[in-house]
Amino acid sequence: MLNDFVEIDNILINKDIASTNFTCDLKACKGACCTMPSEFGAPLLKEEINIIDNILDVVYEYLPETNVKMIKKSGYWEDKFDTLMVKSIKKRDCVFAIYENEVAKCSIEKAYFDKRIEFRKPISCHLFPIRINDFGGAVLRYEEYDECAPALKKGLQTKISVLEFCKEALERAYGINFYQKLIDKMRS
Repeated sequence: MLNDFVEIDNILINKDIASTNFTCDLKACKGACCTMPSEFGAPLLKEEINIIDNILDVVYEYLPETNVKMIKKSGYWEDKFDTLMVKSIKKRDCVFAIYENEVAKCSIEKAYFDKRIEFRKPISCHLFPIRINDFGGAVLRYEEYDECAPALKKGLQTKISVLEFCKEALERAYGINFYQKLIDKMRS
C-alpha cells in the first residue's frame, strides 16, 4: 500500500495522480463537480471563509437571487463532523454554482476571471479531482467519480495526467518547488 505513494515535504501523494489521465470535458459533464448529489459540500479552509466574507458583495452580482437570499438567510458554509464546507442547495448544487449554457460553473471563479476579485475559488475545488485527507499529515489522492467519466475519456486523448491537469492548483496550494519535486519523484 505504501508503495502506491510518494512523499514530498511530509505530504503523501498517491501515484494514481500521475498515472491517471484526466482532462475536464465540461460539454459532456455539464460541470458535475459543482452539482454532485451529496450530504457534503466542498471542503473549506478556515482562512477561505474570511476571504469569501470579504468578496461576497461582488459574488452576489453573479448569483441567482434565490442563492443570494439563501446565503443572506443561513450563510454559505457549515461545519459537519469538524469539517468546514460550502453549503449546497437541495443536497446538490453548490450555493455558488451558476449556469452558463446549461453548464454549472463557479460564481467566485467567474468574478476572478472577470478580474473583480483576487481569490479564484476554494482550494478543494481548484484541486478537484485531487482530494486531501488528513491521517496525521496531508495525503493527496485522486478520487474517481462516475460523473467524471468524460474527463477520463478525454484524458486518454490529451494524454494529460491528473498531476498535470492540477498543476496550477498544486502550485497554489503547496508552491512551485513542491510541484517540481513531485514531477521529478513521479518520473523516477
